[in-house]
Amino acid sequence: MKYLGAHVSASGGLENAPLNAHDIGAKAFALFTKNQRQWLAKDLTTIEIDRFKLRCSELGYSPDYIMPHDSYLINLGHPEKEGVEKSRAAFLDEMKRCEELGLTLLNFHPGSHLGQIPLESSLQRVAESINIALGKTRGVSAVIENTAGQGSNLGSRFEELAEIIAQVDDQSRVGVCLDTCHLFTSGYDLRTAEAYAATMEHFDAVIGFDRLRGVHLNDAKKELGTRVDRHAPIGEGYLGLEAFRLLMQDPRFDDIPLILETPEPERWPDEIRLLYSLAAEA
Repeated sequence: MKYLGAHVSASGGLENAPLNAHDIGAKAFALFTKNQRQWLAKDLTTIEIDRFKLRCSELGYSPDYIMPHDSYLINLGHPEKEGVEKSRAAFLDEMKRCEELGLTLLNFHPGSHLGQIPLESSLQRVAESINIALGKTRGVSAVIENTAGQGSNLGSRFEELAEIIAQVDDQSRVGVCLDTCHLFTSGYDLRTAEAYAATMEHFDAVIGFDRLRGVHLNDAKKELGTRVDRHAPIGEGYLGLEAFRLLMQDPRFDDIPLILETPEPERWPDEIRLLYSLAAEA
């Protein structure tokens, strides 16, 4: 079964996120557990935690289908000591917030070497950062997102994600989130049955579908291999509708959160219905 949703707002209180997801017909959702543009946030109160858990229970949202995203400020591969330590502290705080909320996944971008250290050294820093956070929390998995490969960003190739994962001590608590726009603009084609099959075969060989914890569903405003991260509405970008038909009919994407991050939230209910209709064609 496919669990579709979107990255919804938690404005006004975390308990509003599941309500906003329910309002668009979502069976899964993503959220920020704090302001993603700030390093620090107030600790969660018992009241906030209880309200969030109650609302999720009332609306039928299991932690298996809720995939929070960490702050965009965090760079776990930062080349400088001060930068990586600040990022590690913020990442640990994000993991602890998920733990307190009873959530089991934390999605994050691996970071960037900023052109100052070798790629391999930066990937090692990401793995070390994950190990630190996992060692100080329980029950939450670190879910690494593939990137479009803009600038010096890490994680645009499956091999880079695999290298990070290989250096994580607790292999049971590390996984991957695939972003379809990032896949396409980093050079992985999904537009035809043949191209889709080749990309997924490569992913399975290098990382493995057993590591897949979630997907971000986004069409692409830029062409294949341009390494530019610009999302488009489903079926209206260079990726095109067929790629999403193939994914929605692929049982390997069952029973994980499939999250829209497309640029027009008012269209999310229609996009969710469209995607479920593609699945129903099988």
